[in-house]
Amino acid sequence: MRQDSRAEFRFYGCLNDFLPPALRQETIPYRFRGRPGIKDPIEALGVPHTEVELIVVNGRAAGFDHPLADGQRVAVYPVFQSLDIGDRQALREKIASVPRFVLDVNLGKLARRLRLLGFDSLYRNDYRDADIAEIAACEQRIVLTRDRRLLHAKKIAHGYWVRAVEIGKQVEEVTRRFALDGAHQPFTRCLACNGRLLPVAKADVLDLLEPKTRLYYENFYRCDACGRIYWEGSHVEDMRRRCVGLLGCQGVQRTA
Repeated sequence: MRQDSRAEFRFYGCLNDFLPPALRQETIPYRFRGRPGIKDPIEALGVPHTEVELIVVNGRAAGFDHPLADGQRVAVYPVFQSLDIGDRQALREKIASVPRFVLDVNLGKLARRLRLLGFDSLYRNDYRDADIAEIAACEQRIVLTRDRRLLHAKKIAHGYWVRAVEIGKQVEEVTRRFALDGAHQPFTRCLACNGRLLPVAKADVLDLLEPKTRLYYENFYRCDACGRIYWEGSHVEDMRRRCVGLLGCQGVQRTA
């Protein structure tokens, strides 16, 4: 009769968020049969593959397809922005220098804030999990979700479980996780549909404006996707201050 093999796993940093309290910061015994790829037991223990940046097996870096063997000691690490871990084995392709996002149905407010800051952020309140996974795979987007189960989808290469509930904290969390400081371009995307805002002559949109808007404003922008018109209304200074609070933006010129 074939006996079960046994390995030991240790998860570091924020990966412990996915573990039951009793297993956090602990060495976890894992029993198995055969030679499963190491990605399977990592996810079986509750940690989505998208949250893992480095796997070390018996002191050597390994990929998701590493066949787990009896007696192996596995250390699993999250993304550390400031940690230089040398010639590690890449677990997935690198994300773009300016990342693009697709957000689940629970993160509508976060999608609008990211768009306000100029980040390409797809969102619809009728997206199914399968839709999000397909979009992420086809368009090489990062999935942002409040549903950790979604990140177990095989199609998703890059994803992040947003821990915070309050919108300001969510923005801070995503900014820190993906090092977005300095990459922002406020007031360049439509808050409604994510399209790009392009300058448009006042004469070209005059018939779409309310009388007071025609009278008091001169600079206009139009979404290249949905056609929505933006201008420098009274709300702009508040939005500028919000941007400064979110990312420390200075000297914002374009407004919406």
